[in-house]
Amino acid sequence: MKIKQLSSSDANFSAELTALLAFEETADEKLEATVAAILSDVKNRGDAAVLEYTSRFDRLTIADAAGMELPRAELRAAFDGLPVEQRVALEAAAARVTEYHQKQVQASWRYEDADGTLLGQQVTPLDRVGLYVPGGKAAYPSSVLMNALPAKVAGVAELIMVVPTPDGLKNQLVLAAAYLSGVDRVFTIGGAQAVAALAYGTATIPKVDKIVGPGNAYVAAAKRRVFGICGIDMIAGPSEILVICDGHTNPDWIAMDLFSQAEHDELAQAILLSPDADFIAAVAASANRLLEQMPRRDIIRTALENRGALIHVASLDEACEISNRIAPEHLEMSVEQPEDYLPKLKHAGAIFMGRYTSESLGDYCAGPNHVLPTSGTARFSSPLGVYDFQKRSSLIQVSPQGAKTLGKIAATLALGEGLQAHAQSAMYRSEIN
Repeated sequence: MKIKQLSSSDANFSAELTALLAFEETADEKLEATVAAILSDVKNRGDAAVLEYTSRFDRLTIADAAGMELPRAELRAAFDGLPVEQRVALEAAAARVTEYHQKQVQASWRYEDADGTLLGQQVTPLDRVGLYVPGGKAAYPSSVLMNALPAKVAGVAELIMVVPTPDGLKNQLVLAAAYLSGVDRVFTIGGAQAVAALAYGTATIPKVDKIVGPGNAYVAAAKRRVFGICGIDMIAGPSEILVICDGHTNPDWIAMDLFSQAEHDELAQAILLSPDADFIAAVAASANRLLEQMPRRDIIRTALENRGALIHVASLDEACEISNRIAPEHLEMSVEQPEDYLPKLKHAGAIFMGRYTSESLGDYCAGPNHVLPTSGTARFSSPLGVYDFQKRSSLIQVSPQGAKTLGKIAATLALGEGLQAHAQSAMYRSEIN
């Protein structure tokens, strides 16, 4: 396996880094047309269209619309039927994720200014959220926890989960995670048709206020198209990891950390920055030695050869500067004193601090959310959290005295904009008493 090796001291390094980071998902016109047609069909025909697409794409014939929903008892049975070790691990992860997200809950607030006018903000949860969960062989119970638990902590009244079950294959760990997370209703549908059902609503599937959760290209395209009809979490690109290491961590650990994201898919990106050239060579040797042990070695090899890099930098400070340019989804600071570098790090979805903090712990059970901004969007985006399931309403209660002061200010500005009714509305109240 040949991973690119770059040096920040090279004259053309900036251009090489730009080329390495370049990723633009090309629009597939056929896919987009297919998704648009599915959305329109489900909007117009509801359950009948969803059942037809489920039969066509998932090879699953459901007798009637009611058959799309799994009974709560089946979710409980999946949870009760888990091997003890899996159940304990799932419960431990859920407890940690819940505890972390409870710290994010935003409170309403208000204050009164000098003339008695009350101002504030009321924070309320969304009423109903849709959770898309991949199904079949690509089943991720961790995604259920990370998307459902923050919504529940936020106080979302109803959580609707959709999960495809191609050929009738149901992943018991996913269903168990739904039960443990307090998902209210589960429908065995997937693809663009499931997104459409959640966005528009059908006779059987309730319309939701927001759709969260990962999916394939059809799901991503559908989410993009329904944004505005309902909210969405984000459109995620390929997984990314950036490791900054001082050269004193076991190179096998670092190689495996790079593998942990590269194994997601061939477009994943894994990059190491280090001021120690000998360490970079050691990591390259570890990667080549460990690769053959990996069941997904072909995917890892393709990802690392096409979009991976081992980069020699002048210092850890320079590594932080380069990291800010990359704005990675996952950033590992595998150094002796990671706290010292936090003020230098501005853009990252999640920062994993210290030699013992592997990114994979964050994927499953550390506590913070694993739904993170990708493709450089950490420059302006944040991890999924409780705040994504809450909304804010401004509060304004003007006192009689405040109406006199504010009325004159508002009227002056309104007249400057040529809006006479605005001005008069403000002045009516300022003229009382």
